[in-house]
Amino acid sequence: MQLSLEQFPEFLHPVLKSFDVDFAPQRPPSTLQVAVATVVAIVLSLIADWGLARLGMAVYPDQRNYQHFQFGEYAKLTIIGILGAGVAWPIVARISSKAKRLYFKLEVIVVIVTFLPDVAIWLLGQPANAVFVLVWMHLAIAVITYPVIVILAPVRAQRRG
Repeated sequence: MQLSLEQFPEFLHPVLKSFDVDFAPQRPPSTLQVAVATVVAIVLSLIADWGLARLGMAVYPDQRNYQHFQFGEYAKLTIIGILGAGVAWPIVARISSKAKRLYFKLEVIVVIVTFLPDVAIWLLGQPANAVFVLVWMHLAIAVITYPVIVILAPVRAQRRG
C-alpha cells in the first residue's frame, strides 16, 4: 500500500510538506550500504568522542575522572544514537523525494534534543566546562553521521517501467 498526503488529515498537510514528506520516494539504499555506513559512522564518532574527551581532560585537568568522559559511558549512547540514525535513513528515503533534506532537518532536531540532558545535568550541578565538552561531542557525532550515512548509503532513483 502506497501512502499519499491525501490519506492524512488536511491540517497535517502543511507540517508534512514543511518537512518534505511527500510520499514520492526514491529507492532506499540497500541494507548492506546502510549497515556499512552505520558502522563507519559509529567508528568515526567514537574516535571523535575519544579525542574530545581526552582534550576535555587535558584542558580541564580537574575533570580527569568525570564519569561522562569514560569510554564506556559515552560509547554506549553514541552507538545507540547512530544505530537509530541508521534505521531512520531508509525510512526517510521511503517517505520523501527529498530524503537528504528531510534527514538533515531531523538530524538538527535530534541534536537539539540531545542538548536537553546536557542542560539538565548542568542545572543539576555538573561542571559547566565538562558539559561544554559533551555538547561538542554531540555536535561531532552529528557532523560525522549525516554525511557518512547519506554518502555511503545513497538513495537511488526509482526504476522506470
